[in-house]
Amino acid sequence: MNIQYLFLRLVRHFIPESIARFLLKHRWIIRPGLESSDPLAAVDQYIKALAHYGRSIKGQRVLVFGYGGRFAVGVELLKQGASHVVLCDHFVLLDQERNLELLSKYGDYLLVENNEIMPRPEYITLRHGDIRDAKVQAEIPAVDLVLSTSVYEHLDDVNGITAALAKLSAPQGTHLHFVDLRDHYFKYPFEMLAYSQSLWRNFLNPTSNLNRFRLTNYREVFNTYFQKVDIAVLKRQEDEFRLVRSRIRPEFLSGDETVDSVTLIHVFAESPKCQ
Repeated sequence: MNIQYLFLRLVRHFIPESIARFLLKHRWIIRPGLESSDPLAAVDQYIKALAHYGRSIKGQRVLVFGYGGRFAVGVELLKQGASHVVLCDHFVLLDQERNLELLSKYGDYLLVENNEIMPRPEYITLRHGDIRDAKVQAEIPAVDLVLSTSVYEHLDDVNGITAALAKLSAPQGTHLHFVDLRDHYFKYPFEMLAYSQSLWRNFLNPTSNLNRFRLTNYREVFNTYFQKVDIAVLKRQEDEFRLVRSRIRPEFLSGDETVDSVTLIHVFAESPKCQ
């Protein structure tokens, strides 16, 4: 039993969500994802991965799922050729300080409104709320491309949210999601898999939620809603996996170490079945 891990996970589980989001916004203790920490790198990552599949953002209506309150990815996608960007997040937590920094470089896509930086609606649409909600769905026209980075591992309803995003996609719509399968206490990438569902949910799961989905789970969900799915393995941590293999609960094991030791993936999916 890893006492240090358990103590820190208990703290992270019971810390009020408002404090956790404050720490995340200010980059204190809790680390933000790539779209917040390095948005230009995030866009570059999208462009390169899409090019591998012969796809481009140029002329596309793009939905960024879980944009985190910062407009940087959206305006850079526009600069790189997207026709319109929808920034979608469950929560409203606009990062005004960092959005202000974008004004000089991306002023064509932004405006100052009531002393706040806001996107120009002809270029960027903001949508906050549960993507599964019919009212939110009705406010978003069909998009050509859905993107996310380090969002999917935090979803509490991967199946339902994937169905909702597929429904918002054009008939030949494309999805690209970068997913981090590690325990986000990164020193122990597989530690969260050693605990029962009740213990994890009630005491150890951070307020940001780690759903503990594995590669096989994501493949099953995306195959349900898309006609074409390719999951690329970006990283395995086989040595770290072997250290804790005997403690990992059977529901997280496929029997194939090359699958079970995967920690970073991207999911490419296109042509939703719901169309």
